Amino acid sequence: MFLTGKTAIVTGSTSGIGLAYAKALAAEGANVMMNGFGDADEIEAERVALETASGAKAVYSDADMTDPAAIEAMVAHCAEELGTPDIAIANAGVQHVAPIEEFPVEKWDQLIAINLSSAWHLTRLVVGGMKEKGWGRIIYTASAHSMVASPFKSAYNASKFGLGGIAKTVALEAAQDGVTVNCISPGYVWTPLVEKQIPDTMAARGMTRDEVINDVLLAALPTKKFVMPEEIASFALYLCRDEAAQITGANLSMDGGWTAQ
Repeated sequence: MFLTGKTAIVTGSTSGIGLAYAKALAAEGANVMMNGFGDADEIEAERVALETASGAKAVYSDADMTDPAAIEAMVAHCAEELGTPDIAIANAGVQHVAPIEEFPVEKWDQLIAINLSSAWHLTRLVVGGMKEKGWGRIIYTASAHSMVASPFKSAYNASKFGLGGIAKTVALEAAQDGVTVNCISPGYVWTPLVEKQIPDTMAARGMTRDEVINDVLLAALPTKKFVMPEEIASFALYLCRDEAAQITGANLSMDGGWTAQ
């Protein structure tokens, strides 16, 4: 357990990719602060499971990622309960799809706040403590859409491209302090959220389930396979190792070859 004694905070970690991060970190002995929304009983069960896996502590925050004050309170809660974060993973994210001339202004504001600004706030609040310790890992869940664009996703594309810019900037600022800052940029990831979209797409396009998966969701991925949350979490674990100390300011693709095209 190479993360025993370390503390990690993961936003958007009550399901999907974020929960996979939390589980992977706990399995290596880290204290973990979960964050997100969902069924209270299910979240509590996952929190207890993290403690069982880590032999350490896990706590939960329902901080709203659109609210800077709530993010500050979450980081303070983490420091009080678990210690100042050694690892911070900004994973919270939402999506809205519409042509730009029809894109609701409130959706732009919400998406930028959750996908981009919350990562900036989390970073500004944790990086000082990491510098003081001489060790830290900051990871952003970006996307293939941080490197290439798709139509009707102006806010999402902007937010993910923005994460790459923050990562490069802070990586330079912290380069001599033992702190690395990187993006992991997956292609389409197999999560409950994606799976739930399939029936609606089948109905809207008159397609079978296999057609939706292969001709819509996986059309851009040369491997024709979804990225799995556990694969992304494993990648994040490697970035937390001392052997990854020279990887910083990088936007690392995990997209089945999407951005190689």
